[in-house]
Amino acid sequence: MFQIIGIVLLFGLVFGSFIMSGGKMDVIIEAAPHELMCILGAGIASFLISNSMTVIKATGAGFAKIFSGPKWKSSDYRDLLSLLFLLTKTMKSKGVIALESHIEKPHESSIFQRYPKIIKDHFAVDFICDTLRMMTMNLEDPHQVEDAMEKQLEKHHHEALAPGHALQSLADALPALGIVAAVLGVIKTMGSITEPPAVLGAMIGGALVGTFLGVFLAYGLVAPFAVRLGAVVEEEGSFYKIIQSVLVAHLHGNAAQISVEIGRGNVPSESQPSFLELEEALQAIPNET
Repeated sequence: MFQIIGIVLLFGLVFGSFIMSGGKMDVIIEAAPHELMCILGAGIASFLISNSMTVIKATGAGFAKIFSGPKWKSSDYRDLLSLLFLLTKTMKSKGVIALESHIEKPHESSIFQRYPKIIKDHFAVDFICDTLRMMTMNLEDPHQVEDAMEKQLEKHHHEALAPGHALQSLADALPALGIVAAVLGVIKTMGSITEPPAVLGAMIGGALVGTFLGVFLAYGLVAPFAVRLGAVVEEEGSFYKIIQSVLVAHLHGNAAQISVEIGRGNVPSESQPSFLELEEALQAIPNET
């Protein structure tokens, strides 16, 4: 919502101030299609040249995140803690044998099926199951497990940030591409130097529109999009850090209740459930048969 409000304000204030100061939109409107073709066309071309198909697709999907925000809400963090509570409690009370059926086929697990949104996130499910599988294979050194999980998180985070970096590179290129469009307009003007001043003035004004649009698009839209996308990815990354903190706490010998409480402390403040809210959620879980 705030992103849409920001875009409306951006266009309204920039072009509104231009009109109020006596500027004529005719020159901008007439020149914009050709200038945008040059600037955006070259920008998209350079974007395609410099990125892999995976990053290109992820960038397209990232625009939904820019406007919708992080996919994990307060209830999802509570569900994650409840899921980890059930898994660690099962492992502690019934042993690794009872846990194997849940981590080998999580989509058929009665524990995982309670949390459909989490089970749709392939990385979260694989991250949990792979870590618990290591534990069932007698890798019980908390420091080794934490180090292995940290490397997985770094890899995933690096890949998740790639679309934001690609957008930022595009934003950095747009002002220079605006200058390219303006130079082409000047070349066109110089080829018509015998025209009267009124005609030359309109042609020079059209050329300068290229510089304006390059800077405007870069710092008014694309760069803020890149920053917003990076912030969303960072916040979503905290969801997976909670998995690490709970499972490592479990390996240190803590009870399931204590482990999830440690994880609760890592939940972003605006989404963090209170101690009582988490307690009620855990008490509401039906007994696993």
